[in-house]
Amino acid sequence: MADLLIGGMALRDGVLLQSQDNWAAAVRLPDGGVKVRSGPKGRLPGRGAFDRVPVVRGLSRLAEATIALPAMRRELGRPVLPQEEPALLAAAVASAAATVVLRRTMKSAPIARELVVSVLSLVPALVAVRMSELSRFHGAEHKSVAAYETGGDPETAAKEHDRCGTNLLGPLLFTNLAGGLVLRAMKRDTAPLATLAVGVVSLGAAYEIFSWTARHRGNPLADALRYPGLTIQRVFTTREPSGEQLDVAEAALDELLRREGVSPAPAAATA
Repeated sequence: MADLLIGGMALRDGVLLQSQDNWAAAVRLPDGGVKVRSGPKGRLPGRGAFDRVPVVRGLSRLAEATIALPAMRRELGRPVLPQEEPALLAAAVASAAATVVLRRTMKSAPIARELVVSVLSLVPALVAVRMSELSRFHGAEHKSVAAYETGGDPETAAKEHDRCGTNLLGPLLFTNLAGGLVLRAMKRDTAPLATLAVGVVSLGAAYEIFSWTARHRGNPLADALRYPGLTIQRVFTTREPSGEQLDVAEAALDELLRREGVSPAPAAATA
């Protein structure tokens, strides 16, 4: 087993990796060099209490995962966030607009409406990721983490990963559908504050389902809930990285391990 539980995300021209306490990022510069930066992660006050409350603990962990982003962006000093990718930003705007229109026009067939809204809110962004280099750096991120966890070779590691946030999408589609039906039953489906509140609860509930599936690999229900996310990773959000892109991910991993003071691979730690 690896010493650390590592998560991460693809950046424009790079990779961000995070442990519980630290973050490290590496990006490929226009001149071909690699810029590496790292730092400590902030922690939410009362984290210990949050961890004991279902739904809330998922929201707190997702919030902590975003705390490092402003510091990382500042340290790297360039547009590196996926949201700063023009195509992805345009896709997000188009999805939001289409969602608003559908919610106001599809008054009948609530289940069909919620399914259409959920899918439509994802498809433009998924296509934009697939067409950009984000998908290759996403694959590089997964390969470097998988190699660290298994002591294997990053080049031969799988580009899909069970703990990828993409695997949250299957549970999230289900909880969003349930939340939309609750709002409709309460006749609050066009109320912004109610929609926001239900959306937050849906996200926290989806995280609970996501965590359960990660702990129960081989369980038929867990595998079924993980299947949409793994399929989306395979088809849309990850592609095989180039050697140079994998080198960037490895630079981020090496920096994170340096900050944590652990061995560069599990195999080395047990040698």
